[in-house]
Amino acid sequence: MTSDKADKFSMREIVLRGSALAAMVAVPSLSIFAVLWVLLDDLFVAAIIGGIVHFIAMGFSLKISKKFLVKKNS
Repeated sequence: MTSDKADKFSMREIVLRGSALAAMVAVPSLSIFAVLWVLLDDLFVAAIIGGIVHFIAMGFSLKISKKFLVKKNS
């Protein structure tokens, strides 16, 4: 019988994995926003498209988090 402690992540692992997942969601939308703002010189359009990209990335984050944040029993 294994201990419950062995089946859980440490606080450090939770913070590292959560921060990596947050970066995977935020970086694409922020970079698209910045590039479009510079190229189009229109803050409103860049913000709208950046928001759309952000929500698309959030949709994929659920699938990514299931693979990334589940501890494998070995």
